[in-house]
Amino acid sequence: MIDIKKIREDFEATAASLARRGVERDTVEKARALDEKRRTLVRRTEDLKMQRNSASREIGAAAKAGGDVSAAKAKVRAVGDEIAAIDKELAETEASLRDVMLSIPNCPAPEIPTGPDSSCNKVVRLCGKAPEFPFEPLDHIALGAKLGIFDFPRGVKLTGTGFPVILGQGSRLQRALIQYMLDVHTQTQGYTEMIPPYVVNTASMTGTGQLPKFAEDLYHSDADDFWLIPTAEVPVTNFYRDDILDAKSLPVKLTAYTPCFRREAGSAGKMTRGMLRVHQFDKVEMVNFVHPDTSFAQLETLVGEAEAILDGLGLHYRVLQLCSGDMGFSAAKCYDLELWAPGEKQWLEVSSCSNFTDFQARRLNCRFRDSDGKLKLVHTLNGSGVALPRLMVALLEQHQQADGSVLLPPAIRPYLGGMERLSPQE
Repeated sequence: MIDIKKIREDFEATAASLARRGVERDTVEKARALDEKRRTLVRRTEDLKMQRNSASREIGAAAKAGGDVSAAKAKVRAVGDEIAAIDKELAETEASLRDVMLSIPNCPAPEIPTGPDSSCNKVVRLCGKAPEFPFEPLDHIALGAKLGIFDFPRGVKLTGTGFPVILGQGSRLQRALIQYMLDVHTQTQGYTEMIPPYVVNTASMTGTGQLPKFAEDLYHSDADDFWLIPTAEVPVTNFYRDDILDAKSLPVKLTAYTPCFRREAGSAGKMTRGMLRVHQFDKVEMVNFVHPDTSFAQLETLVGEAEAILDGLGLHYRVLQLCSGDMGFSAAKCYDLELWAPGEKQWLEVSSCSNFTDFQARRLNCRFRDSDGKLKLVHTLNGSGVALPRLMVALLEQHQQADGSVLLPPAIRPYLGGMERLSPQE
């Protein structure tokens, strides 16, 4: 969450910044009012406790001298009752303030474009060569049918819409891509690989900003109060919840492959064909814990690390800087990487790389001891390196051949026993 001091000490600038993200001024004013009420109640209860302590000492002295202390004791009890009432009101006020603060997104970085939605995003660069075909390119569904690598109807039978089955050489390709990504991240980019749990508790979901805002998009087990992870960002970032890192260890760079689960309530009809929007998918994630002074520079490095995956696969893609209204809830600055899918004739997002500044760290209580000995909040970053379903779509469509085969990028052939192409099934 954002620092309440921003609202308390620089209200107009903070309200204006949050307005760029569609946050109404009334919400920010409510937070300010609750914060002031909380501080007033704290001051009042501290004053009363001082009065009670002083009166108690006087009662003790009077009783020792043999005086009548019954009236004084009654007064102390009355003060105690008032303290209890204020403490109850204070707890309710703090809970209300926390609820409001949890509903407020991160303040956008000043340099990002202002706009309500993706129409205001800015194309930063185009990378790789756009594929050219002497034939009409097929989409991934038609290619998948020729290659025998997808079974959508049986996925519906097993679970429901949005849970495809990947078969045969398609399964091998997906495993190869995961291994390729992890090797790049760990062997050339300085990441430490981890295998985290695929279910987390409510505190973890709250720590990275998925809760309370996105509860309806998540899969939840009421019996255990556990959540299926929507991204490895959740368990990997929470790895350092309530921890204190050493400044000398920063940046800490972790990567993990996990399956991901997203209900995405209300998404019916929006890019739901084939593999374009699914509820269970694989993804390799990168998470960085960095010094606040270097976090925006580190974001550029993180974007480059995700791009290296796509460059290594010989894919045509673009990098977008997201506008204020299209960024994720916790992000202060975000870039999307989108692959061109010639069969679908559209760009497909495969990675979002975000700097969350101290927004997540404040929820997580993740700090570091700086060189001056002071405890400070780290800045957290994350990016997909990258999500598999749309990567598979774009790879199949960009590298397809006239006979329905798909030429495999040289970078992943060693993970497939030297196989050079996916071949149509008889």
